[in-house]
Amino acid sequence: MKALLGWLSGFAEVDEMKKTVEELLQCQCWIIDILPSQVPEDSPGQYFSVEKYFLQGNRREEIKQKHINLVLKLNCYRDISIDDETAINPLPEHIADEMKKRHLYIMIGESMILSEPDDTHLTVFNPDSQLLELIRQIASGEGLFVWKPTF
Repeated sequence: MKALLGWLSGFAEVDEMKKTVEELLQCQCWIIDILPSQVPEDSPGQYFSVEKYFLQGNRREEIKQKHINLVLKLNCYRDISIDDETAINPLPEHIADEMKKRHLYIMIGESMILSEPDDTHLTVFNPDSQLLELIRQIASGEGLFVWKPTF
């Protein structure tokens, strides 16, 4: 019976995490990117060709490493967890491996970072002003920019 209750509580935790993620996805967000601002829809440049270039070969891996570095440095200051995993502050190697492999929700208190393995950006949802400033400082050190999207 105890094992069954533990198993069922695992489902409750997953359901609660999904609810939290869904709520955070509706919150204000910021972009951590290789570009200093959102590219306007009517931009005369060639955004999609440039993005494709950055997603090829070692360039994608270099960008992802900057994302990983940012999250790991952030973890020096804040507790983090990943998706529905119960571990707080998982090993840095685990965080890095997961960020390289899959779509990942990185939970930081009442905030969340969305990481996707094949994107040039991260998305931060519901950051408080202190967290946002810390992210800006770390991002700057990694050669990344933080900006608020206009939808």
